[in-house]
Amino acid sequence: MPIEVRLPTVLRSHAGGRSTVQVDGSTIREVLEELATSYPGLKGQIIADNGALHRFVNVYVNDDDVRYLDNLDTKVSSGDVVSILPAVAGGCRAIQREPEG
Repeated sequence: MPIEVRLPTVLRSHAGGRSTVQVDGSTIREVLEELATSYPGLKGQIIADNGALHRFVNVYVNDDDVRYLDNLDTKVSSGDVVSILPAVAGGCRAIQREPEG
């Protein structure tokens, strides 16, 4: 069953520049395994050495975060859209200004 996987800009180079790819699978685990087989450079970017999602990578099925569903065992069906998003963190410390005058 084809599942559309949307890739962020930072991962597209590992998939030949594609923003979306089609893979088969009935769970997120199967989708990510198929993705890693088709595009080997993606595996290390998404999956940690222990087989879990990297801490700062979020995966969504139709806008629902898999961490709040069944994680890698979340079921997917034909027509579902899986989005992979690296977390964005950080910021800037407030700049302290010298008093004028």
